[in-house]
Amino acid sequence: MDRVALRGLKARGHHGVFPKEREKGQTFVVDLVLGLDTAPAAASDDLTKTVHYGVVAEEVVDVVRGEPVDLIETLAQRIADQVLKHDLVEEVEVTVHKPDAPITVPFDDVTISITRRRP
Repeated sequence: MDRVALRGLKARGHHGVFPKEREKGQTFVVDLVLGLDTAPAAASDDLTKTVHYGVVAEEVVDVVRGEPVDLIETLAQRIADQVLKHDLVEEVEVTVHKPDAPITVPFDDVTISITRRRP
């Protein structure tokens, strides 16, 4: 299986368990690795035989900007579900970064990474 990666997609969302997170919102960063067979697209030089990563990026940003959830685990699952709607994508690895998480000690980042496959 081939891999198409999108790194550093940024969007403002209102996810979190604390009222301040829901009210003010914060920036979330998403990394994706899509698993699919790119050989047909490469052989024909035809975009319709692969996944349009620009469309995927816009859809992921829409999920992050969309309905708030408490947990980044839930957000990651929603993103995976959206990406797997693309027929050619067999699996997706999603990493959601929450660099402004409400933690009281110095830190660089909080992430959740999940991998989901088409049944």
